[in-house]
Amino acid sequence: MQLNASQTNMRADKAKVVDEIWDEARIESFLNKGPMGDEPEQFSCLLNAYRGMRSEDFARFLEQFKARGGDANAQSKDGRTLLEIIEAHDKADDFKTLLRQS
Repeated sequence: MQLNASQTNMRADKAKVVDEIWDEARIESFLNKGPMGDEPEQFSCLLNAYRGMRSEDFARFLEQFKARGGDANAQSKDGRTLLEIIEAHDKADDFKTLLRQS
């Protein structure tokens, strides 16, 4: 896959993808992923979703995550929330807003 100029200036985990399908089944797959390494399950779930989704899909994910009893302020093994971790990410403003509203 070849990236255009605007994509190469973005962080790798936030490269712009166009026309990607994010149906309910795909969002559901993020809710069912196991934890990464020794990170707590809920934190891993949030981090995976942040790394793999556009903000509009992350908003839908958060609704389902919380409906299942998920905590948007779940902490990493180091005691940090996803919001604290992404606070310095330049291209994460929409994600920060969603997490603050949760």
